[in-house]
Amino acid sequence: MNFAPKLQHFCTKPALFGCFIKREGSRGIHVRRMSTAGKPNVYVTRRIPQKALDLLQGECSVAQWDADDPVPRVELLKGVKGIDGLYCLLTDKIDAEVLDAAGPGLKAVSTMSVGFDHISLPELRKRKLPLGYTPDVLTDATAELTVALLLTTSRRLVEGVHEVKSGGWGTWIPLWMCGSGLSGSTVGIVGLGRIGAAVAERLKPFGVSRFLYHGRNPKPEAAGKVGAVHVELEELLSESDFVIATCALTPETKEMFNKTVFSKMKSSAIFINTSRGGVVHQEDLYEALKRGTIKAAGLDVTTPEPLPTDHPLLTLDNCVVLPHIGSATVETRTEMAVLAARNLLAGLKGEKMPAQVQL
Repeated sequence: MNFAPKLQHFCTKPALFGCFIKREGSRGIHVRRMSTAGKPNVYVTRRIPQKALDLLQGECSVAQWDADDPVPRVELLKGVKGIDGLYCLLTDKIDAEVLDAAGPGLKAVSTMSVGFDHISLPELRKRKLPLGYTPDVLTDATAELTVALLLTTSRRLVEGVHEVKSGGWGTWIPLWMCGSGLSGSTVGIVGLGRIGAAVAERLKPFGVSRFLYHGRNPKPEAAGKVGAVHVELEELLSESDFVIATCALTPETKEMFNKTVFSKMKSSAIFINTSRGGVVHQEDLYEALKRGTIKAAGLDVTTPEPLPTDHPLLTLDNCVVLPHIGSATVETRTEMAVLAARNLLAGLKGEKMPAQVQL
């Protein structure tokens, strides 16, 4: 792929106004604002909402990969050279190579995401670099999407739309297109953090009979609001009609939803994942769905992303896959972008970030 740039210079009094270099590539435009005297240099790895970009440009000299696709690795390594601050997304792998390329002047890293498994925390610790992230702001949007995905999967809405469009909708049949209801059900939540608790609060009015949850530690305050009971994973799996994954991706949770776990679930159970694709062993999920080990699954996250169009999961009627849109409201994405910008600005000043990861 050819990323050889065409350069256009727009420079007047660079010491006062800076200098712009516009690099046009096959996948987008890489815009660099050359260093303005006294302002820190920041690299932004993607197009972000203008409100956040304006915040950064008000106090920094900003270089940005101005495209909707992720910045190619080779361009990322070039772009970070000599920067003071890095603004990244969850699609960017920030490791020792990137941090070394940035150099000793790097003061802070901020990601426009609640997850930070794409960033090497040991490398940040070694360099004593603060990391900002965006918790809380996407809680409501992701919880709403989780409920929507659960209902879409359990009530077979995608299948229903297909039947209407394909002419499969015929005479009324008592058990045709019947799904599973929430009233009187048991819902198991793996990871009762902010999003998990928000999901439970939204599901409670549907008449759920019991909420079970599993995690490393009990969460009495969050659990008390919905009457959720902390149980061991095996009990949650065997008792739940719906199993919802809202846990973080860690070495302990990586591919935890595998053949063994699916075999402990009810054959009528429905599995929902809006956390990270990496918590699921996808080949095992495919087999569980195909063999009827569990009834259905709804996924907003996969490995990889995007999921290839020929992936086996996409051949199954009992599997609904969404393109990672949990936080996809205009308001939420803008708020995430702004918080990430504020985190970075605070880090550049040596101040505590509004939302800082405890390293």
